[in-house]
Amino acid sequence: MTIGDSVYLVHRHWMSRAIALAQSAGEAGEVPVGAVIVDANNTLIATAENRRERDKDPTAHAEILALRAAGQALQTWHLNSCTLYVTLEPCSMCAGAIVLARLGLLVYGTDDPKTGAIRTVANIPDSACSNHRLPLIAGIGESTCRQQLQAWFAYHRHR
Repeated sequence: MTIGDSVYLVHRHWMSRAIALAQSAGEAGEVPVGAVIVDANNTLIATAENRRERDKDPTAHAEILALRAAGQALQTWHLNSCTLYVTLEPCSMCAGAIVLARLGLLVYGTDDPKTGAIRTVANIPDSACSNHRLPLIAGIGESTCRQQLQAWFAYHRHR
């Protein structure tokens, strides 16, 4: 196994945790998005799932909740040594928060063709308004993440 293979396996591991959180969110009636934050030593710092419906809070996206929990756990808003794993490409609100947190690395599962603000519809991290260049990896667990979302939306459209 090469170093590249072992890094990929680490990314797959943490994305699988995010996918499990997304499943839990979906079962609770939320859009199935899950997020996990780990530090530079691959220690789990924070987990979250979408909670907008349950919390009656438009900002209760998995990414925002995970960033808040990580900041509290680390006692800093500077998350430059952390990696965020999230099942869906972040929206503009979440992309802005990720940039402001100075996140070390973003890893996401599938693109969001409607509201993706990392590279699909908009590119907030590379825009002139961004004061932080965000390293990112897209497509880890893409097929599973996409299928999970499509199945959830198909079910809820026909209810």
